[in-house]
Amino acid sequence: MSGIGELSPYLVLILVGVLPNEIWRWLGLGLVRGLNEKSEIVVLARAVATAILAGVIAKLILFPSGELTAIPLAVRVGAAACGFAAFVAARRSLLAGVAAGEAALLVGALLFAHAMN
Repeated sequence: MSGIGELSPYLVLILVGVLPNEIWRWLGLGLVRGLNEKSEIVVLARAVATAILAGVIAKLILFPSGELTAIPLAVRVGAAACGFAAFVAARRSLLAGVAAGEAALLVGALLFAHAMN
């Protein structure tokens, strides 16, 4: 019984956090099956999603929380610029952009920590 007790927070997380979101994803996939990718509604939805993502990223950079507050603003902005440059250079590869941005953030944080000591 102790095995189930240890897993109960994860089961609750799946039931409350994942499943309600996944239902909407699958419903969305079913509904957009016949939509034209260049239609105005799809372009609008993509623009709104991009704007929301840009806002979240800007909030994380300008008003960080947790351990990110220890990293200077210049390092955070530089890491975002490196990530964007890698994204563009790798022909819009999200993986390359995220990896380069994360690497730049880690290197910048380590260099800053080393300079402070």
